[in-house]
Amino acid sequence: MGRKTKITREMILEAAYELLDKSGINSVAIKQIAAKLECSTQPVSWQFGSMTELKKELYSYAADKMYGSLEKAMEGKEAIEAFFISGLHYLSIACDHPFVFRFLNVDDPIDTIGERPYGEESIFSYQFDEGAVKLFAAQYDISYDLISEMVRDTVIYTHGLAIMMLFDGLKLPKEEACRMMYNMGIKLSREIGITSVSDFETAKKAILG
Repeated sequence: MGRKTKITREMILEAAYELLDKSGINSVAIKQIAAKLECSTQPVSWQFGSMTELKKELYSYAADKMYGSLEKAMEGKEAIEAFFISGLHYLSIACDHPFVFRFLNVDDPIDTIGERPYGEESIFSYQFDEGAVKLFAAQYDISYDLISEMVRDTVIYTHGLAIMMLFDGLKLPKEEACRMMYNMGIKLSREIGITSVSDFETAKKAILG
């Protein structure tokens, strides 16, 4: 008689992630995860206790899968170049993994998870990376408030573009969307005195290849 495969937490999260990526968060349920792992529902229930706990960990797991490689892509770049790379990466996720993008960046976690992973912090504080603003401020002799506005407005444009693409069936090609985001970022950064030393093709290569 063969040995039974031990169902680990990692295996459950990966199965849940695959269901999410293929069909959306509504497909992530204990029975579906168990079926994918070819096991009973008991290991899934035992490891996490509740779907809220599972989905909360899935949120972090999916975020790491989507954004874990971003730091390396941005490494050694000037603040403005790193900022554009992060925007292109964001749009690429929306295009290549729309269900995961919705789960992480669009849907209300109260509906999908049962609680907000980032607590009671405002979505504006959560989405608009203060770390990026500090990085800009350290590299450029420009008002912190001006930098904050530029980062905020570029993020709003990028997020809005991603949302429009999702609800339009991703009819706008990914490269064209990325170019639109890049051009808007160039415009907004130039208005406060920051000029990019590279072009769209260079930034695109870091993310799209």
